[in-house]
Amino acid sequence: MKQIVQKDSQVLREIAKEIPAKEIISPKIQKIINEMKEALASQEDGVAIAAPQIGYSLSIFVVSGKINQFIGTKGEVNPNETLEDTVYINPKIIKTSKETKTLEEGCLSVRYLYGKVKRHTKATVEAYNENGKKFTKGASGLLAQIFQHETDHLKGVLFIDKAKNLEEIIPEHLK
Repeated sequence: MKQIVQKDSQVLREIAKEIPAKEIISPKIQKIINEMKEALASQEDGVAIAAPQIGYSLSIFVVSGKINQFIGTKGEVNPNETLEDTVYINPKIIKTSKETKTLEEGCLSVRYLYGKVKRHTKATVEAYNENGKKFTKGASGLLAQIFQHETDHLKGVLFIDKAKNLEEIIPEHLK
């Protein structure tokens, strides 16, 4: 399985390359998407992952179907609901709310550091799915926060570049 790279890795600071639409369904890109899903599934606290986090400077992120445990499809918590992981290729945030909120954030590539980041409360993304079909998805709350965090990754920005009150919180089982 691909390892999740950590904050000192150069690939996390690069601007990710867009993928030509005709290449989305290529075996190479499909393999990378599967590696991303596998790496994400291996992290019990992970809700999304960007391609640079497993060493590929490509414009892709995957949102875990697990986030439904936190928000559900209608916005409420539903721990029994699991959906498929959602793939966003060449994502662009095309609209955000004026309203912002300072939210707790962490990252699989900045292990066990957490901080407060100011994010828009709503965001709309335009992207391609893993089959090369273009789509638009609007979100609020956690999913809007994820859209902003992951598109930052694709611009070479880590949440610690924006965060206030950084704090290291190591899980009990690792102490």
